[in-house]
Formats: sequence, structure tokens, C-alpha cells
Amino acid sequence: MDIFKLFSKKSSSKDVAKDRLKLVLIHDRANVSTQLLEILKTDIIKVITNYMEIDEAELDIQISQATNDGGVNVPMLVANIPILSLKRDRHS
Repeated sequence: MDIFKLFSKKSSSKDVAKDRLKLVLIHDRANVSTQLLEILKTDIIKVITNYMEIDEAELDIQISQATNDGGVNVPMLVANIPILSLKRDRHS
């Protein structure tokens, strides 16, 4: 899901509806506001793009539930971020 697709003129209404549905499902699973998820996603993109070029169209960030070693359900952040290339070391 690409946050920027929601505002792109090239997105079909089907794609926009699909992205919005994903946000609603994520919200329901994690009991986190949609706004917080969008802010989180934007911040993750900003940090990662400092170090590598990514394919934002294929980026997928979700919050789901997992069971920890103690058998307690906890929220889990899952990110699939296709890396196109690494940027040159900025600290050299």
C-alpha cells in the first residue's frame, strides 16, 4: 500500500478503495488510529530513504497481532519494503 497513491491522479478508484480498506483493517486489528498509522508510515519512509532508494508503490506496512513467548497477544509491525538501491555512505 502506498500512502502517496491516495493522492495520485493516476490511481484508479479501485486502487484507492483497496488502500483505504487496508487502512481500516489495520486499524481494527491493532486498535490504532488511521492517522497514527499514516504518520508512522510516513516517518518510516523518510528515514529509510535517507539510506536507500525504495519502491514506494510496492511498500507494505501493516500492524497485526502475534503471540509472544509468554502466550500474550502483542501488536507486531510488519514491513515489506522493496529496496531498489543503496545510497552512497553519507558519513564518508
